[in-house]
Amino acid sequence: MNFEDLKPKVVAILTETNINREEKLKNLCLFLSDSISYYNWVGFYFANHEAKTLHLGPYVGAATDHTVIPFGKGICGQVAESNANFVVPDVAAQDNYIACSFTVKSEIVVPLFVNGVNIGQIDIDSHVIDPFSEKDERFLEFVNQEVAKLF
Repeated sequence: MNFEDLKPKVVAILTETNINREEKLKNLCLFLSDSISYYNWVGFYFANHEAKTLHLGPYVGAATDHTVIPFGKGICGQVAESNANFVVPDVAAQDNYIACSFTVKSEIVVPLFVNGVNIGQIDIDSHVIDPFSEKDERFLEFVNQEVAKLF
């Protein structure tokens, strides 16, 4: 699997004309989950800066109780405050991790910026320990740059 080969399809999904933003994001989540074997849960959280909370947007994977996450709580909440990528090779070794499922072994969260403001993030869980590389980070940064064009 080559991330460069996936980029044109990401652009095609996000520029499809006959569907709304929510459907585009859901289709993107499906595509990423289907295309990358270790992307077992793929979703977006969006920030409410006044309430200092993240709210679950489109996703694919196991159902989650974590539909609202306070800034600072868990990996996603930390990214909402740090504005930086966060790669967790082994969630069992992470103190501020919000357990979603015993099947989740690792996580990557990459912030989504629109006009310099962190409006949310893409969150990916894996059932594999330590699958994420710098290539995943660069690819997901590209994905979020394309997603930002929808806002």
